[in-house]
Amino acid sequence: MLESAERLLELRFSARAERLQLLRRVVRDAAEQGGFAPARAQEILLAVSEACANIIQHAYGGESDGEIRLSIYRRCQGRAGLLFLLQDDAPCIDPRSVAPRDLAELRPGGLGVHFIRQIMDEVEFLECKGRGNRLLLTKYA
Repeated sequence: MLESAERLLELRFSARAERLQLLRRVVRDAAEQGGFAPARAQEILLAVSEACANIIQHAYGGESDGEIRLSIYRRCQGRAGLLFLLQDDAPCIDPRSVAPRDLAELRPGGLGVHFIRQIMDEVEFLECKGRGNRLLLTKYA
């Protein structure tokens, strides 16, 4: 899918929660320039931000000098939309272990995966070999 898409930008940042503020501005602006209404751009921002927070907390364990790379692509064939590729250098995770918690559980936290799957049209873990996870999020216009 990325072969038929145009890369709009790539952002590299430290896998630290305080770096997410910059990411949020970039994602919101890219979504709005990609043709999404402000409310929809805010939803996309939430999904990508939650995915990054999960990388920081779960893939890197919250205490890392690791890096997250975000590439944003515009689809050039088929349905219009944006693709958000998130990459890290953490040990591979089992995509089957990434599941939203039961919404009937009354406790704070743990809703990021649920939000990501509800907001984005496609959520795909790309193959990981040894180290470095890759998550592709797609939102159609």
